[in-house]
Amino acid sequence: MNEPIISVSGLRGIVGETLTPEVAIRYAAAFAASISPGVIVIGRDGRSSGELLVRAVQAGLGAIGRDTIDAGVAATPPIGVLVRQYQAAGGVQITASHNPPPYNGMKLFSAEGRVISSGPGQEVLARYRSASPDWVRHDRLGTVQSCPDSLAVHLNAVLDTVDADRIRKCRFKVVLDSNHGAGSLLGRRLLEELGCQVTLLGGQPDGRFAHPAEPTADNLVDVLAEVPRAGADVGFCQDPDADRLAVIDRSGRYLGEEYTLAICVDHVLRQRKGPIVTNCSSRRMSKDMAEKYGQPFFHSAVGEANVADVMLAKDAIFGGEGNGGPIDPRVGLVRDSFVGMAQLLDAMAARELSIGQLADELPRYEMVKTKIALPREKVSAALDALERHFDDAKTDRLDGLRLDWPGRWLLVRPSNTEPIVRAFAEAPTAEQAANLCRQAAAVLDKV
Repeated sequence: MNEPIISVSGLRGIVGETLTPEVAIRYAAAFAASISPGVIVIGRDGRSSGELLVRAVQAGLGAIGRDTIDAGVAATPPIGVLVRQYQAAGGVQITASHNPPPYNGMKLFSAEGRVISSGPGQEVLARYRSASPDWVRHDRLGTVQSCPDSLAVHLNAVLDTVDADRIRKCRFKVVLDSNHGAGSLLGRRLLEELGCQVTLLGGQPDGRFAHPAEPTADNLVDVLAEVPRAGADVGFCQDPDADRLAVIDRSGRYLGEEYTLAICVDHVLRQRKGPIVTNCSSRRMSKDMAEKYGQPFFHSAVGEANVADVMLAKDAIFGGEGNGGPIDPRVGLVRDSFVGMAQLLDAMAARELSIGQLADELPRYEMVKTKIALPREKVSAALDALERHFDDAKTDRLDGLRLDWPGRWLLVRPSNTEPIVRAFAEAPTAEQAANLCRQAAAVLDKV
């Protein structure tokens, strides 16, 4: 690879190899050339390479005449709020999300405070690959403005979505694992505002991860043990830029990321009615909740920007991705671990139930995820073959191929970066889900 991995809404790469200051400057300049005039907000997660890349982006944008606002170390969700607060032309968050320490990246925000969608993203990519920055003379250079408080507006927006007094009366004990990412700054502040007694793990946002960055059960072994040891009611685990949230119950049971969204959806629909949107690889619990309350439910293609597009089109009241990324449009159209924490605590307080009890109420399914080697030139024929093989299923080509039956589904979608397809299956039992993946692999082996 000689360039970073570029998606709809940004890029990521290994610092000093595929992601250099030159790449960051060119990509930021391409973004600035594709948006309206105005100031651009810049923030970063806690990775050690973030400060260097912020300085490079600020210098590059200043050299093409763009003013910037330095948000400092901040989680990804507040950047979208800051873009709206300052009526900025856009935003750039320096983050590699859950990738390992050698990586960093750039996530781009539109003037609406949301991650840019496919059309604008393709325009940025085309400019990055084909055009050079349009440097300006000394008397037109951009300036850098500091942001005195990058968290307050976001904090208040989240608090406004819950019954904060009801939560405060419960005096919940919470373990928050920010794993030395940016989420500790707003996470601690939010939980203390809600009257929680907080045990904070990895509170220094320096990028020196205490465990691998993705908040999966295997990576959280020590945190699982800490929740009952601390006598906590709940454990919250963020990824490094805090747009995802995994949950642990008081016994140390890993509920994971998928339950974050589903419990939030159930709680929201108990109070308000309206459409719900999740991506097509999220578990079906959220769809079940929408059906339970008689509300419309819609799938989007995988990706935060795609979820936001459908939420806007359907005037959804809540949505997100099953990787622990709830989206509340009252706060912003960005995956948001802080929304997740507040809604889960509000659900616990409102119903006087533990987080484990709330999870156990939901319909139970098992999900299996696999990778299947497949050259990219064979993807189209492979999906056709799967559709013929599973001819009793309801089919959808929204993102790869999704096949639905009552109580189970299979999604096969190509990777953007590797010669593989990813197969996701969900069914009442793990064996049923695994069988769907095995059948898919057998069909693709013959293509």
